[in-house]
Amino acid sequence: MKVARIHEHGGPEVIRIDHIDIPTPGDGEVLVDTEATSFNPTELAVRQGIFQIELPHTLGWDLAGHHDGRPVVGFVDSGAAAEFTIAPTDRIVPAPQSIPLRDAAAIPLAGLTAWQVVEYVTKGQKVLINGAGGGIGSFAVQLAKRKGAYVIATASSRSTKAVHGYGADEVIDYTRQVPKTPVDVMIHLVGTPPPWPPPARELVISAAAPVEADVPTKHVVMRYNRDMLAELVEMIDAGLVTVDVTARYPLDAMAEVHRKAGEFRGKVIVATR
Repeated sequence: MKVARIHEHGGPEVIRIDHIDIPTPGDGEVLVDTEATSFNPTELAVRQGIFQIELPHTLGWDLAGHHDGRPVVGFVDSGAAAEFTIAPTDRIVPAPQSIPLRDAAAIPLAGLTAWQVVEYVTKGQKVLINGAGGGIGSFAVQLAKRKGAYVIATASSRSTKAVHGYGADEVIDYTRQVPKTPVDVMIHLVGTPPPWPPPARELVISAAAPVEADVPTKHVVMRYNRDMLAELVEMIDAGLVTVDVTARYPLDAMAEVHRKAGEFRGKVIVATR
């Protein structure tokens, strides 16, 4: 089977398409006939060696595919950028029926991260979501609105229309304007600290770069939750949450995806076959 993996740390050029044997699942595991994975910016850190991993390492955390002939979506610790993926049994759920199966690979990491930062938001609060044009941001805006928040979002001009479409009440073009309106909660989804003082009165939540503020801060690292993922799928099928896939690439182009990482809006799908 084909896999996209790295044998050393470095730039996008270290990503290779290898041919290896189809793995055999062990106890508590299943073999997924993988249709797609999605690109997550944190994978740049994996490739660069910021995280300690065993090499060679097959990329990919999100997956969509088939198990026993049934469409599934799930999350694994590594190995989804492959034609077949070993997944713990509790890491997969039935895939949504309302979107293409490959696009379902956009859901797990970004959707669960967004939900888990929005858990700290309550109805009626004014919330600033910094980085709303990214994959996590697309879910975070929608989920914060579902909780009854007033959402102010930052995004570049290329993302303004889409972020309004997610339901944001206001969109600030961060390339031209500094967010100054006081808010109750700020959610930071950008890989670098904000270059301006967080205007939050109660709490700053980060799912990316840590943020220093004069109010309490919380850093959120996605924790897998099967029930939460299944509920996200239900919301998508009910038309309550949309999945914004903005680009699709074949597995052979994984290095190109990494090279273009800073150019993307929304979620990027990598088809594995």
